[in-house]
Amino acid sequence: MHIFGPLSSRWTAYLGLLSALSAAFAPAVAVKEHDFKKCHQSGFCARNRAFADHALASDTWQSPYNILPESGSFKDGQYQAVILKTINDGGETVRLPITVSFLESGTARVTVDEEKRQKGEIELRHDSKARKERYNEAEQWVIVGGTTLDKAAKVDYEDKTQLTVKYGPSSKFEATIKFSPFSIDFKRDGNTQIKLNDRGLLNIEHWRPKIEKPEPEKKEGESTEENKAEETKVEEPKGEDESTWWEETFGGNTDTKPRGPESVALDISFVGYEHVYGIPSHASSLSLKQTRGGDGNYQEPYRMYNADVFEYILDSPMTLYGSIPFMQAHRRDSSVGVFWLNAAETWVDITKGKDSKNPLALGAKSKTSTHTHWISESGLLDVFVFLGPTPKDLTAKYGELTGTTAMPQEFALGYHQCRWNYVSDEDVRDVDRKMDKFKMPYDVIWLDIEYTDEKKYFTWDKHSFTDPIGTGKQLESHGRKLVTIIDPHIKNVDNYPVVAELKSKDLAVKNKEGSIFEGWCWPGSSHWIDAFSPAAREWWASLFKYDAFKGTMENTWIWNDMNEPSVFNGPETTMPKDNLHYGNWEHRDVHNLNGMTFQNATYHALVSRKPGELRRPFVLTRAFFAGSQRVGAMWTGDNQAAWDHLQASIPMVLSQGIAGFPFAGADVGGFFGNPEKELLTRWYQAGAFYPFFRGHAHIDARRREPYLAGEPYSTIIAAALRLRYSLLPSWYTAFRHAHLEGTPIIKPMFYTHPSEEAGFAIDDQFFVGNTGLLAKPVTEKEKFTVDIWIPDSEVYYDYFTYDVIPTAKGKTVTVDAPMEKIPLLMRGGHIFARRDIPRRSSALMKWDDYTLVVTIPRDGKRAEGDLYVDDGDSYDYQRGQYIHRRFVFDGAGKSLASVDADGREPGSVQEGEWMQKVRSVGVGKIVVVGAPTAWAGKKTVKVESEGKVWEAKLEFTPAAQGRAAFAVVKKVGARIGADWKVDFS
Repeated sequence: MHIFGPLSSRWTAYLGLLSALSAAFAPAVAVKEHDFKKCHQSGFCARNRAFADHALASDTWQSPYNILPESGSFKDGQYQAVILKTINDGGETVRLPITVSFLESGTARVTVDEEKRQKGEIELRHDSKARKERYNEAEQWVIVGGTTLDKAAKVDYEDKTQLTVKYGPSSKFEATIKFSPFSIDFKRDGNTQIKLNDRGLLNIEHWRPKIEKPEPEKKEGESTEENKAEETKVEEPKGEDESTWWEETFGGNTDTKPRGPESVALDISFVGYEHVYGIPSHASSLSLKQTRGGDGNYQEPYRMYNADVFEYILDSPMTLYGSIPFMQAHRRDSSVGVFWLNAAETWVDITKGKDSKNPLALGAKSKTSTHTHWISESGLLDVFVFLGPTPKDLTAKYGELTGTTAMPQEFALGYHQCRWNYVSDEDVRDVDRKMDKFKMPYDVIWLDIEYTDEKKYFTWDKHSFTDPIGTGKQLESHGRKLVTIIDPHIKNVDNYPVVAELKSKDLAVKNKEGSIFEGWCWPGSSHWIDAFSPAAREWWASLFKYDAFKGTMENTWIWNDMNEPSVFNGPETTMPKDNLHYGNWEHRDVHNLNGMTFQNATYHALVSRKPGELRRPFVLTRAFFAGSQRVGAMWTGDNQAAWDHLQASIPMVLSQGIAGFPFAGADVGGFFGNPEKELLTRWYQAGAFYPFFRGHAHIDARRREPYLAGEPYSTIIAAALRLRYSLLPSWYTAFRHAHLEGTPIIKPMFYTHPSEEAGFAIDDQFFVGNTGLLAKPVTEKEKFTVDIWIPDSEVYYDYFTYDVIPTAKGKTVTVDAPMEKIPLLMRGGHIFARRDIPRRSSALMKWDDYTLVVTIPRDGKRAEGDLYVDDGDSYDYQRGQYIHRRFVFDGAGKSLASVDADGREPGSVQEGEWMQKVRSVGVGKIVVVGAPTAWAGKKTVKVESEGKVWEAKLEFTPAAQGRAAFAVVKKVGARIGADWKVDFS
C-alpha cells in the first residue's frame, strides 16, 4: 500500500479538504527522484565523497588516524587502544577508542567510538534533550549471539608499527593492525582478503563547538541590500565547508543538528574480488554495480535510508523500504563479507579496479579488486568481518550474529490473496467461495486500511464489516486465515481510546522540543508509537488481545505497513531526524531500526494474545533492518504491473535471501496498474517460487483475483498455485534449513556453484532449497522459450515431462516455455517430497500421504534429500515434536532408505498429540526419474519397516524420444516418521 495516488471517493474528499489547508498534501502520481536526496544533497555524504576525492587524487595523502601504540593492550581475544585523529597543522588531536574483537565463530569486529561524546563532555545546541553519546544500542536490537571472544586468539607478531593476531578455526585467519596510519589487513591462509582504511578514507567527524560568527555591522547610510552584499563578501567560506554542519534543509524541511557533524566513514577493500552482493533493498542487479560513473554504472552511491518510495524506479541505487548493511564478495571458491552495524542513513560507494600494487599480479594474472566506501550520518563505527571461505559460511555466521529466519507457520508458505481493499464482510466471503468454486488453493485473505472505522486501527468499519467473527469462522472452516493491516500511526482524534492511552501513558515519538510529535498519514493528523520503549511495547501487546481487538480470532494475523516510518508531510516522506525516541536518542540515530522495532512489538503482541496459546505469529513488514528475519516476512513494496518490475523482483528476492532475510516476495501482478493477462499469468508462475507468495493490487486497479483472468489464463494460474501447494513439504523443509543454518530459501548460482565464474552475475534463475529444482520463470512478453545456464555436468530432467535436458557444463540450454509451462528442471542426485492430492488450503493437506521424487544422477550411484515436518503452528518443535527424515538412494545397493536426519533413536522422544496423529501419515508413492533399465521387468519391490516386510507394486516406463525412463512405486505403506527401506534388487 502506498501514500498517494488516486484514492477511494471518501479519502479523496478528505484529502481535498486537507489540500485546502496545505498544498503539502496534494497527491503525487509517481516517484520523483528529486523528492529523495542524492548524495550531493545529503551534507555528510557530500562531505565524505569530497574527502575521498581529495585523498584518492593526491599522491602524498596520508590518513590522519594513528593508533597510539602505548595505549594498546591485548587480552582474551580482544585488542583495545586509542586512535589519535590529527585535526590541524598544530598537531591537535581527538581521541577515538578502538576495540578489535576476535570471536569464537571466526568473525572479527572493529568498533570505534569518540571519547568526548562517550563521556558526555560536549554541549548540545538549541537546548536539545538529545543524548550526547554516539548511538551505541543498535546491537541490543540486532545481535543475538556469536559474540563470545576467542580466548585462543594469539598475538603472532608485534612491534612499534603493527600487531598481528592469529584467530579463528585452526588459526587460519589473521589480522594485521597497522598503527600509523591506522589500517587493518585481514588474511585467510596467509592471503589478504579484506582491508580496512587501506585507501585512507576513514573519517570520523568529531564534536566541535559551533563558533557563532558576528553579524556585520550596518554602516550608516547603507541600504539593507548593500549591507547584505557586504555580508556576503565578508562571510565567504574559507577552509572546510560548514554549510551543512549545523543544520540542513531539503524539500522545505530543516533538520537542526544539536550535536553538529558526526558522520563515520571507512573504505573497505575486497582484494581480488570482482563481484559483491547484498545491502538490500534496491531495485538493482544481484551483483552490485559501480557507483562512480562509467558505462553501465551508477553515478550515485547505494543508499540505505528506509523510505516510502512511491512506484520505485528500476536499475537504481536509490533507497527503498528496508535496509540490511551486509555485503558479500565472491570470487572462484572464495567468499568474504562485512556487516556494517549502523542504523543511521548510510551510503555505499563501489568501485572496481585491477591490482596494480602487486607486481606479481600485473598483466594477464592481474585480479580485479572491489573497493567500497561506507558512510553513515551518526553512531559508532562498528563493522564485522567474515572470512568465509564459502557463501554458506557467510550466511551461517551472519545468522549466528543477527538470528535466523523465524520458523513460520505452514500456512504462511501458501498463497495469500490481497488487494487494497476488500470492501466488506460479504466481499471477503465471496472471494473465499469463488476461489473454491474455481478450484484455486489459497490460505490467507488480507484486509487493507479500509476495513477500519475511519483509519482508526483496532476498529472495524461499522457499516461494511459488521460481522468479522462470522467471516473468520467461514475462513476457519476450511483452514484459512485473515490478515489485517495495523500501521504505526495512530489517528489523533477525540473519542478514540487508543490515541487517548498513547498520550496519557506518554508512549509516542517526541519532536525535538520533547513534545508529542504530530504528523500526517492515512488518518490525517497522527501520532506514532515509539516501539523502542519497553512500556510502549507492553501497551501495544495489550491492544491485540482478543477481548481488546474485538472481531479477531485465532486465525487473524497482522500486516505492518508504513513503518519506515511514512510521514506524508515529513522530509523525504518520513520522520524529522531531530525527533526523539525512548532514551532521548535522535531519530537520525535509529531510523533504519524503526520498522524492525515496530514489527518486533507486533510479533511479541501476537505471542501473548491469550494465556497459554503459544502459537508462531505471522507478521508481514515493509520496513526492515538486520535482525528483522527473526520476527516475520517482508515484501518488496509498491511495484508496478509491468514486465520490467516482474524481472526486477527475482534479483531483489534473491538479494534478500543471501542477506539473511529469505522470507521475501513481491506483489504478484504488480501493485500499481492493470496487468495484461499474459503478464499476470507469468507473474503467478514466478510468484509460485517466491518464498512469500502474495497477489496484491492498488485500490484503483481493476479486480484481478486469479479466477477473473478467464480462459486459458485462469486454468494456467490454477496450475501454478497447485504446483506451489504440491511442493509445500519441500518449501517447509527449506525454511527449516534457513531457520537452523541461515541459508537462503531460493539460491542464486554463485551460492550453489561457487566455482563457476560464469554464474556469478546470473540473477534470473535459482535453486529451491536443497531439492535440486532449478527454476527460471518467464519474465518477458511473448516469450515462449528460456535459456537456462547449466552450472555443472550433472544430468537435468524436465520437472513435468521427465525429458532429459541436453546440457553441457557452463553452457546455456533453450527450454520450451509455452504459456502453460513454468521452466523447471530437476538436477540428478536429489530426493524431494511433495503432496499430490489437490486441496483448497495447506491445513486440509495436513494428514495426506507424501510422494517422494528421486532423480537418478548421471553416474547412477547416489541421490539424497530430506523432509522436515512439524505441526506447522506451535512451538512444540522446540521440544522435539517433529519429524526430520533423510532419504538416501544407493545405486550400488539398489535401495532407497529413510533414516532420522538428526540421529534420534526410535522412541527417544515422548510423542505428543501431533506426533501420535501423524503416525497415520505415510509414503504414498515413490517416483524414480532416470530409473535403471534393469528394472524394466520388475513388477514389485520389497519394503521393510518397523520389523515387517511386504511388497509394493512397481510400474516401469522405459525411456522414449528424449524422455528418461521412470518408475513409480505405488502404495508404499511405510510411515513417514519411521525408518524404512525399499529394495529394488
